[in-house]
This record gives sequence, structure tokens and C-alpha cells, in this order.
Amino acid sequence: MTDDLATTPAVQGLLERLGLGLLPPQQTDGPSGRNRNAAGRTTTGRAVFVKQLDARQPDAARRFRRQLAYEEAAAARPGTPASPECLGWDADELLVVFEWLEGARSGSDLASGEEFDDGLARTAGEMIGALHSLPPDALPARETGTGTEEPDPILLPPLKFFEALPLAYHTQASGASLEAWGMLQRDTELAGALRRLRAEEAAAPAAFVHGDLRLDQFLLHGGRLRLCDWEEFRRADPARDVGAFVGEWLHRAVLDIPSKDAELSGPSPQLSHADIVMRGVAELNRLRTRNVAFWEGYRAATASAPAASAAAVADPRLPVRATAFAGWHLIDRMFASAEQRPRLTALDRAAAGIGRSAVLHPEKFTTVLGLEA
Repeated sequence: MTDDLATTPAVQGLLERLGLGLLPPQQTDGPSGRNRNAAGRTTTGRAVFVKQLDARQPDAARRFRRQLAYEEAAAARPGTPASPECLGWDADELLVVFEWLEGARSGSDLASGEEFDDGLARTAGEMIGALHSLPPDALPARETGTGTEEPDPILLPPLKFFEALPLAYHTQASGASLEAWGMLQRDTELAGALRRLRAEEAAAPAAFVHGDLRLDQFLLHGGRLRLCDWEEFRRADPARDVGAFVGEWLHRAVLDIPSKDAELSGPSPQLSHADIVMRGVAELNRLRTRNVAFWEGYRAATASAPAASAAAVADPRLPVRATAFAGWHLIDRMFASAEQRPRLTALDRAAAGIGRSAVLHPEKFTTVLGLEA
């Protein structure tokens, strides 16, 4: 949200040092999220989007360094996925200034309007494939230790939560979130499958990844697809990004299960687990072509990957791990929606059930989800 960020001395000073002019107050709202932001045209006519990370968050400095690491890679490698141009930053204030893509539409908005078609999905696959094909030396040597390498692993899924919830989380969680964790903590089979997934991930070849891929991170502007929000950029398992994209469409398929049905109208679904999975798969068939197009674009972009990064993108187990990550993505999205409610809904439970199946038996779902070998 815009609030008063535009007129703070830190923002105005940074914009002046960059020669961009001043950003007047009462500008158009930028995208909402965990960071403060402001967007609008400066006194020189330049369209800018300013983002400030919350220094009170313990990982804010690391996320800021990851964003800058991506900007370094993008500047050094023309083939890096297109992103809004970074115009400058202030490391002390955790501020970054980007070009403002006025009128851009997010991928989630496009998907809601049935406008994120197969062509855009293939382009998204090409972008992620190009990212995963970057050689390990894509970052300048001085960027070593910026947070793109271990020890700074992606913490999701939070395996420790399956044993006990941290007090800080427990005291702030919604009733629905606590209900969900109570359900998952009894599921020893799922916890075991997630531990095996994390172990397989740790042994897999690494590549540069976005790390927080969602449809709303894609922006369509002037007929060109861009990818933003690189605060989780690092070297990790490429299956995470592939699984996140596939998981987004899996999530949309679950949302499209007719909630007016009597079986899904109450707090506990009357359908069997098998029926829920069947309905979810049926809805996914309508959207499956998006994943097929994404995967085709991804494989086309990685077909001629440099030798240094070929092992990661050619890993035959990548589609299987990606399917399992897609299942976790669906469970994670359940938590995102549960944060606002006192109780889980039937669709929340349906999402968890379908996601669980993908995590436990990913080999059975790779083709269903469009990740054919």
C-alpha cells in the first residue's frame, strides 16, 4: 500500500541522488504485500515503483541482498528473465527503486479472467528455463555470500512444525491455521514423505531459482511478460520453481470445484478422499494445457544449457520432485487462505487432500499435471 512512504526523507533523498526527481504524495497504489511500497510519476515524469523491506523482519537484510544479487546477474547476463528495470537502491534503508509498469496486469488477474493462455504459459516456461540454465558463475565473484548459497536454505515446508508449533506462531495464528496444523501433525505419512522430499532436494543438482514463484509474480505489460520479486533468488533445486508454477494451476483447479455442491458446503466434506481427488483432477484437465505449454517452453529453453548447469535441468527426477513440490504448494496455499478464517472450509480440506496425494505419490501425478518426460 502507498501510505506515506513516497514522502519519507529516505525515499526522496534516494530519488534525488538517482536523478529521478521527487515523488509527490497521494500516488496510485502499488501492489500490496509484506513490504511497503509506493508507485507513481516523479516531478521529472519518470514512472517509478519504490519498495522498502521491513527491517523488523529477521530475514529482511538477506532478502534485500538476494534481490540485489539478481539485479547483478541480470545486468551481467542478457539472457536473464525480463524483470522491471532496477533504477537504484539504498542498502541502509532497504529501499529499491524500479521502473513502474503502469497498467501492468498480474498473472493471477489474467488467470482469473481466463487470459493467462497457453502462449503466456509457454513464455513463462521459457523464462524459468533460461533462469535455471544460468551457469554457476552468473554472479560476480564479489556477490559470494549474498544469500544465494547455503547456509540459507528455503525453509518451506517447515518440517519442525510437524513436531511442535513455535510459541510466536501459535499465539498469532488463526483458528483455521491451528486446526490445519492439528490435522497435519497427526499425518505421519505426509511428514515422512516431506522429509524424504527435502532429503532428495538436498542431493539434487542446484540451479539459480526464483524461489517464490507464483502467478502474481508475473506481470504483462505492453505485450511482454515480466517476472518480479526476486527476494528469494538463490541456488537451489529447480524443481521448486517448476512445482510452484504447476501448483498454482492445481490450486486454481481446486478453487473451481463447485462449492455450491451440498457435499462441499459444510465445514467437513461428505465426499470421500478418492472423490475429492477425482473432482480435483477433473477440474485440472481444463487447465492442464497451461502446464503442458509451460513444460514445453521450459524444456526448449534448457535444451542447450551450458555444461555447468546441464545436470540440474536435465535431472530425470526433476519432474517427480516438482510434482511433490506442487502438492506442498497446494497445502501452503491452504494455509494462506486459512490465515483469515476461524475454521477450515471444505475446500481447504479438499486442497490438503489433493496436495497430500501429490506429495505421497508424485510418480502417479507427473503426467496428470502435464510434466511428461
